[in-house]
Amino acid sequence: MLDMFTLDNKKTNVSVAHYFHDKYNIVLKYASLPALQCGTGAKPIYLPMELCRIVRGQRYTKKLNDQQVKAMLNATCQRPPEREKNILKIVGVNNFEGDELVDKEFGFQVKKELALVEGRVFPPPMLKYHDSGRERSVYPGFGAWNMINKKMINGGKVDFWTCVNFSLEYANMSEDLCKKLVKMCNNKGMVFCQTASIRIRSARSDRIDQALLDVFKASTSLKRPLQLLIIILPDQTGSYGKIKRICETELGIVSQCCQPKQAARFSNQYFVNLALKINVKVGGRNTVLDDAIQRKIPPVFDFPTIIFGADVIHPQPGKDSSSSIAAVVASMDWPEVTKYRGIVSAQPHREEIIQDLYKTVQDPQKGVVHSGMIRYVGNCLWLSLSQLDRNLTGLFSIEMVLVKANLVKFCSEVDAIRKACASLQEGYMPRVTFIVVQNRHHTRLFPTDRNQTDRSGNVQAGTVVDTSICHPTDFDFYLNSHAGIQISCKYSQTIYITLPPAYYARLDAFRARYYVEDKTSDCGRKANDRNFEVRPLPRIKDNVKEVMFFC
Repeated sequence: MLDMFTLDNKKTNVSVAHYFHDKYNIVLKYASLPALQCGTGAKPIYLPMELCRIVRGQRYTKKLNDQQVKAMLNATCQRPPEREKNILKIVGVNNFEGDELVDKEFGFQVKKELALVEGRVFPPPMLKYHDSGRERSVYPGFGAWNMINKKMINGGKVDFWTCVNFSLEYANMSEDLCKKLVKMCNNKGMVFCQTASIRIRSARSDRIDQALLDVFKASTSLKRPLQLLIIILPDQTGSYGKIKRICETELGIVSQCCQPKQAARFSNQYFVNLALKINVKVGGRNTVLDDAIQRKIPPVFDFPTIIFGADVIHPQPGKDSSSSIAAVVASMDWPEVTKYRGIVSAQPHREEIIQDLYKTVQDPQKGVVHSGMIRYVGNCLWLSLSQLDRNLTGLFSIEMVLVKANLVKFCSEVDAIRKACASLQEGYMPRVTFIVVQNRHHTRLFPTDRNQTDRSGNVQAGTVVDTSICHPTDFDFYLNSHAGIQISCKYSQTIYITLPPAYYARLDAFRARYYVEDKTSDCGRKANDRNFEVRPLPRIKDNVKEVMFFC
């Protein structure tokens, strides 16, 4: 056993095998095997595997593999009637009413029946599409809709593009795939050049770095900077994060990845979905709320308003000492509020409060320099406005709505926003509305009338419960904002118009995780070992940041 450590006298180095022989008179049978590291990076504790036993029934906290994830989902995915039946069965088996500890010691009374609450179903908003389509607007039915007979309200333009195919099994489908995809994009309202600006090519999956660099050099040499790179992923999973990191932080290329097996089906629905993703990545809009255009949602559309989305994600199981990642996105196009620009930042492990909303740095030449995530997106909005819009609105009149995915000491975050606003312009103190979207709860709503459900058996999209089971004084409610696919839905606590910002912030944060997760290692550190350096995230190229590349 080659693991060495220093004894408490801080002078003697000894192997694990020799230590256990001298200390406990134990001769290890498998001294060549590595030891288990149970301490911290600063003070490691090594244990021989042959002397350890795993206690049964422990919760597994590491990352599951694909097969384990599939098995878990199959076991936990239940349709609402089945879940309701199982909940009632568990309550009956546990017999809380007859439990002396529950009843007498804690004074709890648990009924065997589900609580009956009143709910309302809000009507869906009208979505506006381009007037050249056969359907210019639509009311979503059952919380869902499609693009049949519709065109994007603002189609993006793509002049320079190409495709790289890393799939070996589907190496010959690149040309046909691109032809179908370009046709669909144009049919749905985009202006997409039918011919690739540089040669469509195939490449080996073990030469991703070089292949992407070759594409970048070829487009640069022809003075045709790529607006979009279509990438057919390798047959084996695991390359997506690397491709996104190279494209977005090293080369400055907006990309659209395609799973080869799904792409090979050549399904119209698949191409429509890709077209919608591509359109927002190149600066277009797919649809807008008709009420936004008509300015019928006070107060968001009564006054110029910027809507923020914020979220913090934490390391995956097994990454016990990696940094958490905070993301902030902000709308750039009032009153439509459909285009968002984002910024991400690394922060200490498991820290829920966003650290970089506002900060100051002492510069030897400039003195105090104001910076931070709020200031960055505020400047981006200011630069995106035309001179006329600047004269009409100005920062003084731009109000703020912040949508965040958790409720942890948000007062400090509101204070950071105030300071950032004051640094943008003297006296700038906009009204700030703070909305928290939470789905980390175990509340489930089941319809009493089985005829009033969506296709999966959930309560209808737009269902709101704001009495009986909500906070007695706070403005708190449950909302089922969209249709459930199969399982029983979780219900967010928010309002309809502000769900997308929190979702975009989460997408942006997860994208940033790809930039660092293949370059970091825990080195045996435990979750309580917080004395490690927070590594800054790689810088995203400016042309990539200008669009919603994270969608």
